[in-house]
Amino acid sequence: MSKRNDLLESIANTIADYRAGDIPEPTPDHVDRWISQFDAAVQVPLLREIDHVFERTYFSKDDVTRFFANQIEHEELAGDDPCEFWQAAHLLDIQQHGNSQTDLRELFSEALKEECDLEIDECGSASGDFIYLDDVLFSGGRVGTDLAAWVANAAPKNSTVHIMVIATHRLGEWQCIERLKKDAAAAGKQLELHCWAAARFENRFKYRHTSEVLWPTVVPEDAALQAYIAEEKKFPFEPRQPGEKIEHAIFSSEENRQLLERELLLAGMRIRSFSRNPSPALRPLGFSAFGLGFGSMMVTFRNCPNNSPLALWWGDPDANPGHPFRNWCPLLPRKTYTPGGGFR
Repeated sequence: MSKRNDLLESIANTIADYRAGDIPEPTPDHVDRWISQFDAAVQVPLLREIDHVFERTYFSKDDVTRFFANQIEHEELAGDDPCEFWQAAHLLDIQQHGNSQTDLRELFSEALKEECDLEIDECGSASGDFIYLDDVLFSGGRVGTDLAAWVANAAPKNSTVHIMVIATHRLGEWQCIERLKKDAAAAGKQLELHCWAAARFENRFKYRHTSEVLWPTVVPEDAALQAYIAEEKKFPFEPRQPGEKIEHAIFSSEENRQLLERELLLAGMRIRSFSRNPSPALRPLGFSAFGLGFGSMMVTFRNCPNNSPLALWWGDPDANPGHPFRNWCPLLPRKTYTPGGGFR
């Protein structure tokens, strides 16, 4: 079997449970259809780096289930008697958009039943903490909006809230916590906040040189891209300095990271060109309010976030004739809950 075929099969195996039951299981042929949209010279190197990255950033259903089981017994969270803690805790179901919290509550319920023989809907007491479940925190907007409404309307005068996600991005986590502190103060409530995650990924501007999202070191010599960057006046693009050590070994090397950043950036610009008036937030490396895009490579079995590069999730070759979506076949077709997708 050729190296290309090995990589196609490996990537398909890694993402095998992506949106299982909702879309056909990814196959090597599907991965091949996606990579064939890139220049022939970069296809195998790009496959190699995608394979390496997804082994570290794709969270399968089994990964999420193991994380929840570990959190149930986490001594810093649940103390010496975890089952007593969880029997008193309230598992919030307050998400305003999407189904991730509902789905994850079901997974957590299974883990809680296995570990403590507790039914999730029978948990909760006046003295119990509150738990907000989600998969990954990106910008923190969705978590903040959900909890802000709860704090203003339903939260008790004094409460402890634990945000529990598989991974966070440091800027979004900080912004979310600071927002909720202000919301609690405005509501005249005392709110103690904690955030639990298996990993935290750096994406703050101040630490861009050690960032763990796609943050290009140089801008490719592409006229459309150069013009696009020139339009950004409020937050002009600042490149990452190459070669700095990062906490999580997401990328196989600096050289291959730059390949991934360059090719997904250029593909994202191509995708933006398919729409006459693309949303300003529809940036080539993922939905964001500024820069070239959020650039996250985090994906879960449930969905691919719109904060990831457009080339991973945008498009639908089966869309109606004439629709821009027909121009691109995504690797990870995204399920949206608002037109164009919402922020998290």
